[in-house]
Amino acid sequence: MKYHVNFDIEFRKNLYKGLYIAFEGIDGSGKTTQAKILKKYLEEKNKNVVLTKEPTQEPPIGSIVHDFLKGKIKLPAVSIQYLFAADREIQQKELIEPTLQKGDVVISDRCFWSSVAYGILDKKKDFSKLGNAEILLVSESILSMYHQFIVPDVTFYIRVSADVAISRISKMKKKQEYYETAEKLKNIKAGYDWLSKKFPDEITVIDGDKSVEEVTAEIFKNYDLRFKN
Repeated sequence: MKYHVNFDIEFRKNLYKGLYIAFEGIDGSGKTTQAKILKKYLEEKNKNVVLTKEPTQEPPIGSIVHDFLKGKIKLPAVSIQYLFAADREIQQKELIEPTLQKGDVVISDRCFWSSVAYGILDKKKDFSKLGNAEILLVSESILSMYHQFIVPDVTFYIRVSADVAISRISKMKKKQEYYETAEKLKNIKAGYDWLSKKFPDEITVIDGDKSVEEVTAEIFKNYDLRFKN
């Protein structure tokens, strides 16, 4: 039986003294590199900065997630989104909120936005075959797990093509993880592109196909214009 269900999702604005910055993008986008560079930049401005990464690698949940990503254990793809949510809830309560309360800066390599881009892939596989209504339904079902999470003050989405990402990943000395195939990255990128258009006030798009230095300059410019310090 079909039922029409309509609901709003409420996220919390950051009302603390601290600043919450997130980096998003597909694997190989360069977000981890840029997060580290921004941390150094802000520390040179005498900011206290905590750099974190999601999913965490903390037991019990974060370690299970990473075992799945590395192929050490098998889980239904949809179920991994619930583990991501649980790991992020712990991260919010134990690290992010206390740091913001102190007035310090949190830079997060991924946040809950990732769950939409990756979760649509896990649930529906091929983004190009989805209609807008179906995308909205799936994204709302995923975002409902993050009710009352704090939205980052700014999220930098480093946008790169799947081909560029694959090329970068191939140069890394590590085993390919679950989401790191060309087909999956293409679908995840489509999810991020949809998100950035749906939430333009929350997500700032950065051209990640440029050089590291050019990407850094664009991020610094956006930061300085937005926060004027």
